[in-house]
Amino acid sequence: MNTSSLIQKVWNFCHTLRDDGVGYGDYLEQLTYLLFLKMAHEYAQEPYNRDTHIPQGYDWASLRSKVGEPLEAHYLATLHKLGNGPGMLGAIFFKAQNKIQDPAKLSRLVQMIDAESWVGMDADTKGDLYEGLLQKNAEDTKSGAGQYFTPRALIQAMVECVRPEPMKTIADPACGTGGFFLGAYNWLTRSGNRLDKKQKEFLRHNTFQGNEIVPNTRRMCLMNLFLHNIGELDGEPSVERADALIGDPGKRFDYVLANPPFGKKSSMTITNEEGEEDKDALTYERQDFWETTSNKQLNFLQHIVTILKDTGQAAVVLPDNVLFEGGAGEKIRKKLLENCDVHTLLRLPTGIFYAQGVKANVLFFDAKPKDGQVHTKGVWIYDLRTNKHFTLKTKTLKLDDLRDFIDSYNPENRHERKETERFKYFTYDELIARDKASLDIFWLKDDTLDNLDDLPPPDVLQQEIIEHLEAALASFRELAAGLQR
Repeated sequence: MNTSSLIQKVWNFCHTLRDDGVGYGDYLEQLTYLLFLKMAHEYAQEPYNRDTHIPQGYDWASLRSKVGEPLEAHYLATLHKLGNGPGMLGAIFFKAQNKIQDPAKLSRLVQMIDAESWVGMDADTKGDLYEGLLQKNAEDTKSGAGQYFTPRALIQAMVECVRPEPMKTIADPACGTGGFFLGAYNWLTRSGNRLDKKQKEFLRHNTFQGNEIVPNTRRMCLMNLFLHNIGELDGEPSVERADALIGDPGKRFDYVLANPPFGKKSSMTITNEEGEEDKDALTYERQDFWETTSNKQLNFLQHIVTILKDTGQAAVVLPDNVLFEGGAGEKIRKKLLENCDVHTLLRLPTGIFYAQGVKANVLFFDAKPKDGQVHTKGVWIYDLRTNKHFTLKTKTLKLDDLRDFIDSYNPENRHERKETERFKYFTYDELIARDKASLDIFWLKDDTLDNLDDLPPPDVLQQEIIEHLEAALASFRELAAGLQR
């Protein structure tokens, strides 16, 4: 069975479950548990004979032998038992719950997974299957899963520009479902790039390190990596269930590829004795940070600078406010320009993220030794926003839409670039002289302002209006939350 038909088969069953109130995310979560158990069972057989550390009586064979209410009861017991297991096992099943309340449908799901030999599939097929399911889940806006999913075309373009090398480490402090790790993995294993045995081992066990604090998203990330042959059944997970911003982890990395969470304010949820929840602003006091702020993106930006090696490189998705915000934002921008070589900024179009109302950019910079010198000579800015219109359904962002940017970036030698209509160079002195050292720069004329005939199609225009309204609502909510404290 080919990948697309397998995805369709696995996904069609979700429509049956939705009548019972099982959403896309819950379905994908149950698939993760059952797929992991089935693959562990296959690895325990000939010719692998691996010790999967799954206790006898809580394995795939014990599930497969039951139906009806006994299956439901044993499935619950299995989830609880494995959630207390070590390493990857405990990480996948951490706080696992059964969301499929109909025993007959749970039995059908077990049978469907049992019918396929998953270990025998190549990594591309298994990976494409799970990635396809993650994308479908992200497209379901009600689930909220879109905030953990970065468009894969954008990831591929960022990776093509950075060009990660074998035997080097890659971090993502807010890794969601693992998109940047897989983008880098695909680059390193691309056709024509032959890796030797040592390089393959390093890629599988040592290359990637991430953080994801949402348990469900973390387990999906780990499963996504596992299906791409990254990590081991009995190994320690490469994604920590911890807030990356709490402190300096001590480790330093060659690359950071990241799309930190949207939303300006860091906060923690506090539950009082009556069970009512309230969000409290969270400010991180860190000696390695240039400025103390509750702005989440500014904190992630400072954290990324900390965890890079002196020769490290970063490509980070950041919202517009990071480019122009005053106060701590201005001070952090100036420090970033001084201490790192901030060399490229990609202004992204709207309508490409599942989280609505987002205006974002990709900032590329290299870490430099702390020697007191100003390391940014100038920043190349590529405008992919002005007169560009995309939507999540009718006109999605494709890699071809980013090809001119990649060519302009000139990954083989970024020191030999040429200005174009959309690609301009601004010196450090020009940038630092701007109000608040703002990097929020546009120079192209917006055609829609003068010519109504050039307005985008109605569906695109409608989507842009929705995004503007939702962005305004989000700002009002933040303001209201701040006034209540």
